[in-house]
Amino acid sequence: MPLAFDSISHGRIAFGFFNIDSDMLLLEHYFFFADEFCGKVSEIARSDAGERFEAAWEVYHIAKREDIGDLMGAIGGTRFTGFIGETYRRYPFPQREEDFKQKPQGFETQAVFRDMIRKYASQVEIQLVAAPRELEVSIGEYRFSRDWFCELIKYVWAGGFPRWKGEERPGYVLKMKDEIERSEHWLFVGFRLQGWAKRN
Repeated sequence: MPLAFDSISHGRIAFGFFNIDSDMLLLEHYFFFADEFCGKVSEIARSDAGERFEAAWEVYHIAKREDIGDLMGAIGGTRFTGFIGETYRRYPFPQREEDFKQKPQGFETQAVFRDMIRKYASQVEIQLVAAPRELEVSIGEYRFSRDWFCELIKYVWAGGFPRWKGEERPGYVLKMKDEIERSEHWLFVGFRLQGWAKRN
């Protein structure tokens, strides 16, 4: 489930998984898959330690809130609007509360989710920037302090809320962890993935 995170540019904004059968993430009106996010984090980890990092990133962009949909209505099975509503028609919220866990095999549904989101979104190229002078990271128009960008990473590592099913993480998440632990990049100095807790 998406949670609220602090940004420098837009105040508190939503980030996270929104359907346990998919590894797709939303960042306000941007949508992208978790393996892409982890891959970009790994690119930063492998880059020159003290240098500014910049990379292009193609993501889905849904301009209108009504086209994004009503997450709580879709979870409750009462209102299936927009893209998120369509995902819950296809992959309903589990009947048993104990089954509400992020599935590590969510990447297997990427083709299905791409087909669904194309009806509502356009694909746009944004810039991912890690700026050492400002100690900030930008994802497109959204700017984060170093600490709050690291909270996004920790959220994905944990499987968000409600966390990965059986504490089993996809291979791309484990690879990201390894890259971070080997990195000398300024963004990850003193950074540890353990100990993430819901901060809402």
